[in-house]
Amino acid sequence: MKTDGATSRVFAADTAAGAGASASRERHWVKWVKLAVDVLALELSLYLGYLLRGVLSRWWPVPLGVDLYWGLALGILLIPGGYWLLRLYPGYGLTAVEKYRRRMRATLVLFFAFMVWDQLVIKGTWSRGVLLFSFFFALALPPLFQEVLRGVLIRVRCWGTPVLVLGGAATGDLLVSSLLADPDIGLRPVAVLDDDPAKWKTDVSGIEVAGPTSFAWEYVGQVKYVILAMPGAGRERLVELAGMLPFPHIVIVPDLLGVQSLWVEARDLNGTLGLEIKKNLLLRRNLLVKRVVDYLLGVPFLLLSLPVLAFLAAWIKIVSPGPAFFQQDREGHMGKNLKIWKLRTMYPNGEELLDRHLEANPAAREEWEKHFKLVHDPRVLPWVGKLLRKTSLDELPQLWNVVRGEMSLVGPRPFPYYHLEKFDPEFRAMRRSVMPGLTGLWQISSRSDGDLRIQENLDTYYIRNWSVWMDFYILCKTVWIVLTGKGAY
Repeated sequence: MKTDGATSRVFAADTAAGAGASASRERHWVKWVKLAVDVLALELSLYLGYLLRGVLSRWWPVPLGVDLYWGLALGILLIPGGYWLLRLYPGYGLTAVEKYRRRMRATLVLFFAFMVWDQLVIKGTWSRGVLLFSFFFALALPPLFQEVLRGVLIRVRCWGTPVLVLGGAATGDLLVSSLLADPDIGLRPVAVLDDDPAKWKTDVSGIEVAGPTSFAWEYVGQVKYVILAMPGAGRERLVELAGMLPFPHIVIVPDLLGVQSLWVEARDLNGTLGLEIKKNLLLRRNLLVKRVVDYLLGVPFLLLSLPVLAFLAAWIKIVSPGPAFFQQDREGHMGKNLKIWKLRTMYPNGEELLDRHLEANPAAREEWEKHFKLVHDPRVLPWVGKLLRKTSLDELPQLWNVVRGEMSLVGPRPFPYYHLEKFDPEFRAMRRSVMPGLTGLWQISSRSDGDLRIQENLDTYYIRNWSVWMDFYILCKTVWIVLTGKGAY
């Protein structure tokens, strides 16, 4: 997952200072701060669950004495213990989706244990409503608190563990730039080593090539992670380095560019190393789970959105007479034509206004051809149009498409045909192979700031690495992105 550009620049500037800089050291107190924040978030989840059940006691009366829940408040402390066992403290090297998956699994298992304890041992002392509401808060608040904490730690240059990269060629350059662009993962390149003398004292994505690979021993005690990003070195050389380097974590980057990177497991094939790649979107049970989730969440979301849609539709008609809703033709699953519903955010003669604006403004035409969006779009309605586009609430009517089975809650966005024509045929074929989504990885990563290349990279990553955990993560992150309005115009 990507972070915002300002954060990435802070991170890159920090790591470029080199291994000797104090900012490059791993802060061992970070894991204790993360633990304390989780304890706070989980206890707050129990408190909010208790309060919410108390509000409902007006209709469903049940004894809610505070003294009944001290035991549960202590039991909640077992959940951070589960997080610790799953290596979430500090969690360096784990993607955001993997962190979310581990958190959800630990929280689910331990709350299930609380419910069993309540039924079998203390004979229903605790309110099932308190347990249920606390569980839902516990799924949302700790990840949210950790997201905020991680952002603060990145900005004050206290997040991450130093990483030594062996290999300064194309693979090493790609790896370093990727790690610098995604500081959330917590792997901070501090030096690059390469046996090619021509590369010494040069830089790879801003990180200095400090010398040959034999210099690796100078980083013992300073670095825990070493990444071998030199697939062209040959099997013997890679095996030699992996065997003799005295570091706790050694990661070998194979020559498999373009292959999915999530949900890949190492397999011991009687002494031979194999990589098992799970094509999750080809498994029938996963597609069924995805469709069930779409219905279970899509139907209530649609019902809850009806009053909001009615208010917004009335506002649109006041600002600009004409229909508040409209349909657009998009490319759907397996290339079928898809008619999506949207709230109108533009004047009825929007295309005419756009043509005149692009004709008179070459800079705007260049911006349009790169992003297919304009920061200052003459077609957009004042106030209501800008609000809808900033918050993406104009997409709410597509919940009807989700309920009808034409779209999924999460997937590649169904772009207009003129937009799709800018992509390669191979990429368009890949997009058609999955259900288009109401939100997607692009929406929570770049939104309007992402050009065609970024859109292609993010959609490809999602399709290749899909899992139900990624969908849940994207849905949760979408709420935050919509509330903040990041990257939209």
